[in-house]
Amino acid sequence: MPISWLSKIIRKMMTIVWIIGIILAIKAIIEILGMNISMAGKIISIIVLVLTSWIGIIVYYLFAKDRLSSWFK
Repeated sequence: MPISWLSKIIRKMMTIVWIIGIILAIKAIIEILGMNISMAGKIISIIVLVLTSWIGIIVYYLFAKDRLSSWFK
């Protein structure tokens, strides 16, 4: 069964979105590890970020990034 040209484009776009998600997640994890918060707070934040995928990345960058230090003193 041949794959249409549209399917190939969609697969490439999905791959690009997946790679962008991985890059943003790694960037967020590096930022969390550099924060001045407790180790338990870092571990909890990273686990939640990884388990929630895109939603976690969006919440981290739009809401939680500036508040993590006050949440996990």
